[in-house]
Amino acid sequence: MQIKNLFLQNFRNYECERFDFSDGLNVLFGKNAQGKTNCAEAVFYLCTGASLRIRHDKQLIRIGAESAKIVAEAENRYGRVTIAADIYENKREIRVNGNKIAKNADLMGHINSVFFSPGELRLIQDGPDERRRFMNISISQTSSAYYTALLRYNKILDQRNTLLKNHDVSLILDTLPVWDEQLCKYAAVIIKKRVEFLDKLAPYAKEYHALLTDGAEELVVRPDKKYEGEESDIAATLLKKLENNYEKDLRLGFTTFGPHRDDLDVLISGVDAKAYASQGQTRTAALALKLSEVQIFKMLSGEYPVLILDDVMSELDLPRRKKLLKCISNIQTILTCTHAERVLYGAECNKIRIENGRIKPEKI
Repeated sequence: MQIKNLFLQNFRNYECERFDFSDGLNVLFGKNAQGKTNCAEAVFYLCTGASLRIRHDKQLIRIGAESAKIVAEAENRYGRVTIAADIYENKREIRVNGNKIAKNADLMGHINSVFFSPGELRLIQDGPDERRRFMNISISQTSSAYYTALLRYNKILDQRNTLLKNHDVSLILDTLPVWDEQLCKYAAVIIKKRVEFLDKLAPYAKEYHALLTDGAEELVVRPDKKYEGEESDIAATLLKKLENNYEKDLRLGFTTFGPHRDDLDVLISGVDAKAYASQGQTRTAALALKLSEVQIFKMLSGEYPVLILDDVMSELDLPRRKKLLKCISNIQTILTCTHAERVLYGAECNKIRIENGRIKPEKI
């Protein structure tokens, strides 16, 4: 899976620019705040229909413009695909091969991507929201069933939480079983897919972490809760748990159990990384998880995703930089940095210099 080219018009700080990418390593370099990350963000947006940096699409529109346009031509194992997004103040239109898609689920899987930046250290350091986000984004790109279940689960969860705030307790108790049966149906899909994902991810994470640390430490990744059986068994278990929690949920006014509250255990040499890992350990563990995610995509889809590394090299020491370059040698990668010569170490690549939202000839 490779992106051949990317066209940006009035996107972030880009007025009108076209990027041509090679199948291997592509290095966007230049001073800070010139637009390197904006280009990487545009690629991820076309892969997932969302940005990791903002909540409202209108923030992607260049200041002074009324709309933004992103177009990418890519190639996957099924052939050529063109994805285009037109972003307006209050709406957007996304087309795949010229056909307008009705929902985000129809976008997933055409171009898969894995995004890693220093901000992704939140994956280890911050609360469970970040680790659930990691799983949701990754699994959704290869499973439309998961993405659909997640949307429906969240919608029903919102309705259940609204009901729990009602002052009529008898109404709540009469209505909760109706919501709970539907909620557990979709929750079981989410949980089962997450368990399968982590079962595949954990061995890769352990292997990559050992490589990056020269075997000095061991990384263990696992769910913080254990669910047994198939989807029907999981749904039945969840339904009973929700019933047992009625009093607690009524008192607090929200749903206290379910996949929206689940987390991951991340252990480094047997110690909880979330609480005790150093900055360096956190960085290495997060990178190992992201490299493992790349392998999961390869396993499930039959081809590597596009790997986006945003200002990652500046956070790694020399040995880890060289190991990372070796790990990604056969994967199309878009890497951003300030000084290309300081991170490449002779690696063959397509270098693109960015200055103030424009592609400039490389300085000699």
